Amino acid sequence: MGVWKREITIVLLSLFAIVIVGFLTGALLPLLLAATLIFLLRQLQQISRFERWISRGGKVDYPNTKGIWEDIYYHVYRLRKAEKRRKKKLRKLLEQFRDFTGALPDAAVILGEDDVIEWANKAALKVLGLQPADKGQRIPNLIRYPEFIRYLKLQNYQDAIILPSPVNNQITLAVRIVNYGSGLRLLLAQDVTQVKKMERMRKDFVANVSHELRTPLTVLKGYLETLQDMDDGGSALLTGSLEQMRGQTERMQHLVDDLLMLTRLETQQRRTICVDVPALLKQICNERGVVENSARRIELSLASDANIHGDEQELRSAFTNLVGNALKYSPADSVVKVRWFEDGDTVVLEVEDRGFGIAPEDIPRVTERFYRAESNHARKTPGTGLGLAIVKHVLMRHDARLHIISELGRGSCFSCHFPLHRLCD
Repeated sequence: MGVWKREITIVLLSLFAIVIVGFLTGALLPLLLAATLIFLLRQLQQISRFERWISRGGKVDYPNTKGIWEDIYYHVYRLRKAEKRRKKKLRKLLEQFRDFTGALPDAAVILGEDDVIEWANKAALKVLGLQPADKGQRIPNLIRYPEFIRYLKLQNYQDAIILPSPVNNQITLAVRIVNYGSGLRLLLAQDVTQVKKMERMRKDFVANVSHELRTPLTVLKGYLETLQDMDDGGSALLTGSLEQMRGQTERMQHLVDDLLMLTRLETQQRRTICVDVPALLKQICNERGVVENSARRIELSLASDANIHGDEQELRSAFTNLVGNALKYSPADSVVKVRWFEDGDTVVLEVEDRGFGIAPEDIPRVTERFYRAESNHARKTPGTGLGLAIVKHVLMRHDARLHIISELGRGSCFSCHFPLHRLCD
């Protein structure tokens, strides 16, 4: 501010002197015009020098000058120095980031607009087959798996996708994309070959054990039924023991059947037909299941006659599990509401009960295998802990999603949302 005051003071004093001289000589107007012209030429000269200095990047020391222009040069010079320091710091951070990602065992690729490769680490060169010369290329032109291209187009990066490595089919990759910055995305590819191999071994083990258990269980169940038919009721201990053995055998049979169902869902291809869902729901609700007088407790509402493409047996299993759970985990005198209706861009099956409810912390885990909520009602109610896992797998195979709303002591509502592209005539 002091420089500006001095500059204004000099201009005003100069103007005052010109006015005095003009009055004394009688040439006020010519002197004012001359002074103005000199002032403008002086400023144009300074602007020209400033432009030349800026055009060279302001890298050299600024020209020797005085007054307000000296302050302008000084402030611009300071800004340039500060910008240079910031660039140096950012360049160092960028180098550290590249060194860090380069040392990662997982492949990392930075994608710009239109899926163009901006940068890739060494692991990406190894497992994705990218080359340094591929910078600037569109990644769909280099990784041409249809599932990967669809993943890029949909831009729904919530879940990872599983792909074989483009350079080695024996390597399995989990590919995930993360949005960051302005129009930039980070593609991460993790080698999950061993994880998938262990998962296949687990599935094969469960399938083989479940299959092998069916025969001895069938034989055991047959002998128990024969012994119960021969029992004359003379020994209460024998009668009770046989009944407990039969109950545990049936429980084991249900467990084996559920495990085999899960195995089929994970390994077998769908047999897709046009399923008459209203008719299927009527059959399920009218059947007499594991709960006594179940048909009387079900209130079925068919607000839509929509049918869907799918596997009828799988859908029957999923719907039966939902209705059966609602009946088992609610009081014997309560009503279970089953509704089939259209809601926006989905068609929905909703099963609502007025039962014991599920704790908020248990809701995210109830679809896990063998998981059962830690409550007195859950422990007292017989079950395998696989019903909702089967429901989840069936819905995934039918492009549907499961939504759960529950409150302890107030009941639960399980809704299955099927996309409209699943509808059929």
